[in-house]
Amino acid sequence: MQAKKRPVPGPRAPIVRRASIERRIYFVRKQKVMIDNDLADLYRVTTGTFNQAVRRNMARFPADFMFQLTADEAENLRSQIVISSWGGRRYLPFVFTEQGVAMLSSVLKSDRAIHVNIAIMRAFVNLREVLATHKELALRLEELEKKFRKHDSRIREVFQALRALLDAAPAKGSFGYPVQASQQK
Repeated sequence: MQAKKRPVPGPRAPIVRRASIERRIYFVRKQKVMIDNDLADLYRVTTGTFNQAVRRNMARFPADFMFQLTADEAENLRSQIVISSWGGRRYLPFVFTEQGVAMLSSVLKSDRAIHVNIAIMRAFVNLREVLATHKELALRLEELEKKFRKHDSRIREVFQALRALLDAAPAKGSFGYPVQASQQK
């Protein structure tokens, strides 16, 4: 029997699925970030090797591109992920913003790194579009709520006017226009 060969990704087949990347994007300090060990996993290198390459090029990673988590932030993130994939780390993890991930392309030079970087950039763009759509929908919903509040108050006014008319309805037995006493002869 012949062993099955794994399909080699063609030029159109993604090396990494977008969903796999999007699950690894977190919000820390009001920024979308990726953790060093997740990035190392995507690039198929050890976290130590990954961080060593970054440390050798620290000038490329200012504070708005990469920062180290505090102990509280790391614990918070672990509780969000539920299962700790960090193992027994001696150091707090580094996280990379979208710009930091883009800068990684100048540090990591393999073919896989190029393709993974492209996939990550597309995931960040997709996430930004989803968030923009969400904000747009929230604004539209708010506008609709304001319109309905106006309509609700106008509908209440109509019902109040109808009730006033019903309360002022003529007594039973009489109909037509009231006749003045001088016309009743």
